[in-house]
Amino acid sequence: MQSVVVTGATGFIGKRLCEVLENRGCDVKRIIRNSESQYKPGKCVAIGGMDGNTNWTKLVAGYGCVVHLAARVHVMANVSRKSQDKYWQTNVSGTLRLAHQAVAVGVQRFVYMSSIKVNGETTYEEPFRPEDDTAPVDFYGQSKHLAEKGLQEIAAETGLEVVIIRPPLVYGPEVKANFLRLLKWVHNGVPLPFGAVDNKRSFVYVDNLTDFIIKCVVHPAAAGETFLVSDGVDLSTSELIQKLAFYMNYSARLIPVPIGLLRLSARALGRTAQFERLCGSLQVDISKAERLLDWHPPVAMDMGLKNTVSWYLRKNV
Repeated sequence: MQSVVVTGATGFIGKRLCEVLENRGCDVKRIIRNSESQYKPGKCVAIGGMDGNTNWTKLVAGYGCVVHLAARVHVMANVSRKSQDKYWQTNVSGTLRLAHQAVAVGVQRFVYMSSIKVNGETTYEEPFRPEDDTAPVDFYGQSKHLAEKGLQEIAAETGLEVVIIRPPLVYGPEVKANFLRLLKWVHNGVPLPFGAVDNKRSFVYVDNLTDFIIKCVVHPAAAGETFLVSDGVDLSTSELIQKLAFYMNYSARLIPVPIGLLRLSARALGRTAQFERLCGSLQVDISKAERLLDWHPPVAMDMGLKNTVSWYLRKNV
């Protein structure tokens, strides 16, 4: 039986991962930030904050693998020096402190949830690949990149089996942030000016990502590798909206505003980053995961979108 420590266990990904691991018979310790009554004592431990001073030793001793999901998440408004320091304290110092203490007590494998933002923000003719030069733009992506580099140094020095995963946008039941906002727009019949957008973006359904994380926990060939993961199907923003509307049994209210006009409007409003996320392309190549780990997304994207819409409608109708 696998013994796994999961940090960020109450998060969108962590909650689902812990459920699946336990259903598969694994011994799972859930690490959370604050005490929450719905979790059983002994299997769930609150640590408060996470930085270079956090004491992980007793929490990870006796476990074979750590899946590190906890992080200071991306917030577009965080552009000050103070916010940069917070990303570094949590995502870099906190991660490396955990890895050092984990290897010291005998943990063999460390699966790190990074981000496609390490590769960059936009693709053009070719999708991102794990071996591409890195080009993180914002503090979040830069902090993830520095954590990756630090983990690789620890692996080289100690033999810790580090596995790095860089997902694009993750969706599924209980999704938040931008994807939830898009669901609300479609459900409320908001006219959306993306009818002429012909970009391509990769996404990953939460159950597909969970399945891939578990593959990285157990597969011998995953050690020391970096992977990109997605549903294996890329959609334009307009195609995504059409699919969401279809599963809501609505008509998509898409207006074909020329892309140049959208770009100019976004620039004038100071929303260039939001424009790129909605209108730019960001594709990932998952062939390494398929080839090296014999992994293929178990849930088709259409089913993932249907499940997500069904959850949203149950909560909002």
